Amino acid sequence: MTNSLTRRQALFQAAAPALGLSSMGLASLSAYAQFRVEVSGIGATQLPIAVPAFRGDDLAPQKVGAIVQADLLRSGVFRTIDGVSGLDETNHPEWSRIRSLGADTLLVGSNNRLADGRFDIRCRLWDAVRGVELGAQNMVVSSTELRYTAHRLADWIYEKLTGEKGVAATRIAYITKTGGSSTPPRFNLWVADSDGEGASSALASSEPIISPAWSPSGQQLAYVSFESRKPVVYVHEVATGRRRVIANFKGSNSSPAWSPDGRNLIVTLSRDGGSQMFLISASGGEPHKLSSSLSIDTEAVFAPDGQNIYFVSDRGGSPQIYRMPLSGGAAQRVSFSSNYSISPAISPNGKQLAFISRIGGAFKLVIQELTSGLVQPLTDTDADESPSFSANGKQIIYATQISSAGRWQEALMTTTLDGRVKSKLTAALGDIREPDWGVFQGSALK
Repeated sequence: MTNSLTRRQALFQAAAPALGLSSMGLASLSAYAQFRVEVSGIGATQLPIAVPAFRGDDLAPQKVGAIVQADLLRSGVFRTIDGVSGLDETNHPEWSRIRSLGADTLLVGSNNRLADGRFDIRCRLWDAVRGVELGAQNMVVSSTELRYTAHRLADWIYEKLTGEKGVAATRIAYITKTGGSSTPPRFNLWVADSDGEGASSALASSEPIISPAWSPSGQQLAYVSFESRKPVVYVHEVATGRRRVIANFKGSNSSPAWSPDGRNLIVTLSRDGGSQMFLISASGGEPHKLSSSLSIDTEAVFAPDGQNIYFVSDRGGSPQIYRMPLSGGAAQRVSFSSNYSISPAISPNGKQLAFISRIGGAFKLVIQELTSGLVQPLTDTDADESPSFSANGKQIIYATQISSAGRWQEALMTTTLDGRVKSKLTAALGDIREPDWGVFQGSALK
């Protein structure tokens, strides 16, 4: 794996004769990209919770209890306690035994198939220390809704016990490239659950697709497609597959990033010579130029306040991250920890900046506290790229390359902000790149 800028340059050069392009909604090509999730690491203050198998899960197409448990583990906030079984929401647990196993909290439930084919999901959340109920849920859902329901239950538990929203029910987008020297290349833009499961292809093409970016509504994706033999920015309605061209000007059109209100995007255009940043309406039209330098200005992202942008520029001689008011004015350099910094991602609260930094010849994900300037590497891998914060700002997803069974393997990873707990989402899909983590979905369970 190479760094993000090199990869994109390679994509520009690798465009092959078109073999066709298809655009679709989420119902198509599901189950093509199933992931295996592996969680490693221990957090400083993980909450011990027991989540025994739900009664009836063994007869259901999706094991709700197991999905909830995996979601909680992946968050980095919880550690699960084994040794509890044979309970459901109708039982009154033996608290001395539960506590002796080390559990502070207990989730028990059932998953029963009804005569009409739907499933009745019931669960109760207990405070095992005090022996009091913290809440209960009862939902009747179709078989296709089981996995999403499990994610929503995990988020309900997360919020009950931490006071903050969980992100299990959010979605991710990412790009894969398959094919090799003897077969034509194939590119796919995938949309999947936050754990990588239930993936569906939103777009498939023989030409490169890069830079997916979720809209603030979670209903659209902006991306760059080379189907016209040049980079063009599109906005794609995920549910229907309908899409529209946003930027198809002379030269290169790249690096779309949404404004917080979803009304505009920043794009990088070379129509005037060089690569500069422009603001353009989400419905298209004439763009407004934001930067006018002799350097390459690209990979812009909005700060949460919508008043400032962070971007990559080589105006100092090598790629670094800068901040600039959207209304114009002088750009201020933000990254100083290495001589090469790219791919900025700003946290939802605007306090942290994640980016890729070249450290000793390796490309590593780092996080910087914007008030203090303190920079912390988060990974022990050498080829990280494309960080993106979760909607609650507690995790980061990124692409990397890892060694597995003596060979290098492409992977998507998530990490907590302290780097202590990581999850590997690995699939045999060839080259996996450029993940983007979507927004909160729907209303929270009460």
